[in-house]
Amino acid sequence: MSNIELIKISEQLWEIPQIAAMRVPGRIFATEKLLEAIRNDESLKQVVNVAHLPGIVGFSYAMPDIHWGYGFPIGGVAAMNLDEGVISPGGVGYDINCGVRLIRTNLDIESIKPQIKNIIAAIFNHVPSGVGSHGAIYNLSKAQLVQVSQKGAQWAVEQGFGESNDLKFIEDRGSLAGSQPDVISARAFERGASQMGTLGSGNHFIEVSRVAEIFDEKAATAMDLFLNQMVIIVHTGSRGFGYQICDDFLKVTMQAAKKHDIFLPDRQLACAPLNSQEGKDYLGAMRAAANFAFANRQVIHTLIEKALLQALKISPRELGFRPVWDIAHNIAKIEEHQFQDKKIKVCVHRKGATRAFAPNHPDLPPEYKAIGQPVLIPGDMGTESYLCVGTEKAMQETFGSSCHGAGRVLSRHAAKEKARSMNFLAELEKSGVYVLAQEKGTIAEEMPFAYKDVRQVVETMHRAGITKKVARFTPLGVVKG
Repeated sequence: MSNIELIKISEQLWEIPQIAAMRVPGRIFATEKLLEAIRNDESLKQVVNVAHLPGIVGFSYAMPDIHWGYGFPIGGVAAMNLDEGVISPGGVGYDINCGVRLIRTNLDIESIKPQIKNIIAAIFNHVPSGVGSHGAIYNLSKAQLVQVSQKGAQWAVEQGFGESNDLKFIEDRGSLAGSQPDVISARAFERGASQMGTLGSGNHFIEVSRVAEIFDEKAATAMDLFLNQMVIIVHTGSRGFGYQICDDFLKVTMQAAKKHDIFLPDRQLACAPLNSQEGKDYLGAMRAAANFAFANRQVIHTLIEKALLQALKISPRELGFRPVWDIAHNIAKIEEHQFQDKKIKVCVHRKGATRAFAPNHPDLPPEYKAIGQPVLIPGDMGTESYLCVGTEKAMQETFGSSCHGAGRVLSRHAAKEKARSMNFLAELEKSGVYVLAQEKGTIAEEMPFAYKDVRQVVETMHRAGITKKVARFTPLGVVKG
């Protein structure tokens, strides 16, 4: 139980005062009710720890889905200036560019509801999932993986997975410039070789949902969404390729922290100066892993489309399958932001957090300029997910960042223990959600009771003015690893 002092700024915002060696205060977006759960782990202590890092600008931020993570809390955001600041693999996470893609269709949910089990089975059979799953594209050579790491989703399109127009609706058009495949280990390339087009395990999923509620008609129309429409949500990342890169560079940055005499309140915050060779190498390797993840979601997108065409026996035109948005939520990016009346460039770490850029931001496609950047917030497989948009207040107060999901309240082990006495598959189906998974244990780890109430998380950011609600989705079927 955390007893860290919090000062109430508003109903949705709390501050941890700057004390001792903290370079900035902490800021937590949460209601009093959400704080009860947040105080049950060490995540607030991690917010304090992050505030010790050199070059941190503004605040050490936590979103309402915050929970304990490796080094940084999951749900943590920190911007570092480029001169004195550092970059930390723990501020990105092991699953580099774990992210979410929302896909729209032309289908009304009532027309496909009787076929939901067939649809989920078709997706399950088309998209490899589970621990160590091997992909739809087998044994990519190192040369091919180098291309993936440099081109991202563009590489997938060039291989026939989707269309070039899809790239407009992916953060950074699905490719981060400045990747450095030459600093990546042979082991990372080995692990990535057979995992392109795979879902993985843990909290990764593919969900068939319906648009259950629309809060903002203008934004929903701009994103081609309508009530009772069938949509698909994909949640996965860079698989073993990104995991290995993180693991390798934790060792590199631990040595770099010693070399550059950086005080670490927690060794899991291993970091390197952004302008050091170690920092530049990690940033280049991380971008390569992020590009792998963008390509992976693009390949999975096409595999799902093929599964739906086969299961429903309809034409691509009838299906109307295209991405609404694809967003990263484990990433560090060099961005320009307004801070204290001047424009500055910073490296924004978002770990279990997403961009929430305001309307008219230059990074947005023309279709979304008037509404702001889509923000995708999946819940758990038994409740609901949300689509929001970023705001100008997010640009002013959080370096254009928001939450990424519901946030755990139970560890995976604790969730499994609680589920031991339950017929959880029957419970989910009774609630109207059909689930297929490679491992039964994965479902137990991800049951709704393991998570905070996503409605409270989303409402917190909506009332704080960081994001605006656009639509709510409810699940009908889920594929898990």
